[in-house]
Amino acid sequence: MSEKLYMDKGQKLNEKWIKASILGTIWASSEIVLGSFLHNLRIPFSGNILTAIALVILISASYKWKEHGLFWRAGIICALLKTMSPSAVIFGPMVAILSEAILLEISVRFLGKNITGFLLGSILAMSWNLIQKIFNYVIFYGYNIVELYSNLMKYAQKQLHLQFDVVWAPIVLLLAIYILFGTFSAMIGIKTGRKLLTHSNEPGKVLQNMQTGNSTTKKSSIFNYSVPWLFLNIILMFGSLILINQISFVAWATLVSVIVFAWAVRYKRALRQLVKPKLWIFFIATTMVAAFVFTTIQAEETRIIDAIIIGVEMNLRAIVLIMGFSVLGTELYNPKIRKLLGKSRFKQLPLALELSLESLPSMIANIPDLKSIVRNPVHVIHQLMKHAELRLDEIRKKTAFKQKVFIITGAIGKGKTSCIKNVIKKLEQEKTTVLGIYSERIIKNNITVGYDVINVSNNKSKKFLRLHGDNTLGKIGRFVIYPNGFQMGRNTLNELQNTRAKIIVIDEIGKLEIDGGGWSECLLNLIKTRNNHLLLAVREEVLEKVIENLGIEAEIIYNVSENKCEDFSQRILQFINY
Repeated sequence: MSEKLYMDKGQKLNEKWIKASILGTIWASSEIVLGSFLHNLRIPFSGNILTAIALVILISASYKWKEHGLFWRAGIICALLKTMSPSAVIFGPMVAILSEAILLEISVRFLGKNITGFLLGSILAMSWNLIQKIFNYVIFYGYNIVELYSNLMKYAQKQLHLQFDVVWAPIVLLLAIYILFGTFSAMIGIKTGRKLLTHSNEPGKVLQNMQTGNSTTKKSSIFNYSVPWLFLNIILMFGSLILINQISFVAWATLVSVIVFAWAVRYKRALRQLVKPKLWIFFIATTMVAAFVFTTIQAEETRIIDAIIIGVEMNLRAIVLIMGFSVLGTELYNPKIRKLLGKSRFKQLPLALELSLESLPSMIANIPDLKSIVRNPVHVIHQLMKHAELRLDEIRKKTAFKQKVFIITGAIGKGKTSCIKNVIKKLEQEKTTVLGIYSERIIKNNITVGYDVINVSNNKSKKFLRLHGDNTLGKIGRFVIYPNGFQMGRNTLNELQNTRAKIIVIDEIGKLEIDGGGWSECLLNLIKTRNNHLLLAVREEVLEKVIENLGIEAEIIYNVSENKCEDFSQRILQFINY
């Protein structure tokens, strides 16, 4: 089956990735909203509950969206959204989410999208939680943790006079519980998917406003990313693990202390990991248990000092890995690395992730509370999937439209605004809708005394810049910004974010916008929503900085000093009607 392709910033984004971005966003929303609630209440098996919700969403969606490869793509999107922070990539949740998605994908690839495939995939995905937990303990604490656990279980068996091997009993019991979770999730997902098919023509209830608006992601704090530090951290982390049995304990512990100190100084997130009380409580408890097990329970006699060293070594190994993955995650957030990813085989991923970030606030608002999910899971997931279909339709309409940006430039007083007005008149004569704002120069006695901001749609004007007045909002050159005019301009542009005109005018973009002031926020939102073409007036002296700092990709840059304005109007019409 051929895939529909959508254009975005010169790149093609196929519908499979669009659907995956929606599913991944719903999955991430449930993890963010319900995950915080479950973990804060310390509810047992909270991770399994979150996995169950994700499996129900994926399985039910596959009844409507039948493309192969949706599950693992949705897993990538969810993992990135779930672990996205201003400064780091977090490995644990990423591995868990990706593994669950891949296991479900593999199962349905081999067995088909039927009861057997969904059931096995759901059980495998759910059981991964247990496997990863055991694997983490072995990786962090080494094989000593296995001996510690085995000896403790044998000691309990002896004290309780049990006649069966209890070493595997807790693991088998947990696995059975996980299998039940997986089975239940698959059945709910199948039931919901069938309901989606039988009620496909019913309008879905829109739980919250569908407007996507701005992303809620936090601004990154300034960090001096370094590719050499990335490779050095890899060497330090794995090198320290290799040297555990190659050098004396004192030398190794000293080396680890130096590495940990260096990481704590450079990486705030690593320092936060180090100062957590939970880490040190576990450190002391593990050391004490190790001393008890290896001196009292184990058949071979061990000196108390050697047992304590084993416990300390286990904990230092865990600290190296916990902080090591933390610092690697920080360096992997390097913009250079993310840019490299955008040029790889996964070049569609950044585009899909951008769609997900737009959808995330709305999806989070639509995630119901846990009580509603428990009472009627089928109905809740059904409503979420209807919401997903509405979002898909919205994205289809949006991505089918290719936004174009046109720039009029020139020196001060060379006719940029006059050209803007002529272009507006010409476009309106051709039945093209034009909205936005432009600035009209106010001249008295051949002297410019200020500018008024004018709403294109109704020609209403407000004082915007004057030589004298309240300096609360600052100045542009020698002119004071008038709050009423500035607010009218902002309100006009903000109201246009979710409308669908043909062209939106902003006159003008200059030094204030380069520094993040003026109309910059409105402009960036209009670029992000991509509902309209943009016509911008930019002073020639700051043109390059405006394009670079605001990330503008101009279709035409027209200099009023070198060309006729009528020609510019014709070229705009040719582009937007193409």
